[in-house]
Amino acid sequence: MKRNLLSVASLLFGTLFLFMGNGLQGILLPVRGNLEGYATTTLGLLGTSWAAGFVIGCLVAPKLVRRVGHVRAFSGFIAIIAIIALVSGIIIHPVWWVLLRAVTGFATAGTSMIIESWLNERATNESRGAIFSLYISITLFGVVAGQMMIPLEDVRTPVLFMICGIFYCIAMLPTTLSTAASPQPLKAVKLDLPALYRNSPVSCLGILLVGIANGAYGTLGAVFGAGAGLSDTSIAIMMSSTIFAGAVMQLPAGRLSDRIDRRYVLAAMSAIAAVAGLLLAILHPDSPYFIIGLVVLYGAVANTLYPIAVAHANDFASAEDFVKVSGGLLLLYGIGTIIGPTIGGPVMSMINPHALFLVTAIAHVLITAYAIIRSRMRAAVPVGDRDAFTTLSTATSQTLTPESMSLADRGTAKTPETGDPALKYN
Repeated sequence: MKRNLLSVASLLFGTLFLFMGNGLQGILLPVRGNLEGYATTTLGLLGTSWAAGFVIGCLVAPKLVRRVGHVRAFSGFIAIIAIIALVSGIIIHPVWWVLLRAVTGFATAGTSMIIESWLNERATNESRGAIFSLYISITLFGVVAGQMMIPLEDVRTPVLFMICGIFYCIAMLPTTLSTAASPQPLKAVKLDLPALYRNSPVSCLGILLVGIANGAYGTLGAVFGAGAGLSDTSIAIMMSSTIFAGAVMQLPAGRLSDRIDRRYVLAAMSAIAAVAGLLLAILHPDSPYFIIGLVVLYGAVANTLYPIAVAHANDFASAEDFVKVSGGLLLLYGIGTIIGPTIGGPVMSMINPHALFLVTAIAHVLITAYAIIRSRMRAAVPVGDRDAFTTLSTATSQTLTPESMSLADRGTAKTPETGDPALKYN
């Protein structure tokens, strides 16, 4: 196990800096844009364009990597991201930012797919789960560390954009300088919506709605914080705390969903997220402590929904279809993250910054209602036949790709009668 982890240590080190750059740039653009007086609708388009580029990248990047090879493609994608980060600090213009953000999303999908396929190539059956967990932890830590750099420098200067560029260049080095053989070609995952819906209607619709809510908050949360009167430091704390709270809450919520109908857990967590969102939208609190407290509660429950929904979908699928189902759901989540900021920006412009949580609350109420309705229409999978819950970071799931699904440690489902892989409850 130690030898397997050491073999990917340099790659994970580069991954840390990639996500530090992602975390810093993801919060820097909306904060700087808000100071420049950009409309909230425009700031929402930053998230929309990034997510659209990322989804397209998941579909197209495998072809590019197969054509030029992993190392060259990785270096090219990283170079594009670094250049755009630097250019964004020079050209302060909303139209350029939106266009460049789409290219960043596309290139980020390519880099993430290469990293994840490289880790998967180095992993063994014994180390796969440990490597996947370590990878998720590093992405979380990287995003948080990047966000917490906002208070260190005046966002009106290009310094933080330059730091983003430095992080990205460092991320390039371990893979570029590696002498190890390149991994197998990337596999493109087709999005088959009818098949996904037939497999699990709750997971299909639920993950789309989770993507809408998370995409809206992930893009516009910093804008909400500024509109609510929070300082740059408080905004960074708020955004980072939601990630930590979601990470801490995932395991207990997941273990609970292993014991009872996952749809009940989805409904309960969504209901709590909806209540927290409605309190923020209606009360308009002005105390930083109260705001951050409610947002942390929101993040703690909202960030449990994606992995529980994925686990529920896999309960109804055969073990060999895990990558196909989970990868398709991940792309569906990406579509939701395109929709969320597109809706959230105009709503915040028309009403007020707190209306961001009105958008998330509506999405979570719909999840609650549909999960309860479906629980009356279809029996739950017996506890002994369920797929084991695995933590998945929705804080960074926009930078997780279908390739990452191959890293997750999943056992093959067996039927009691034959001991062969079986498709369950289709």
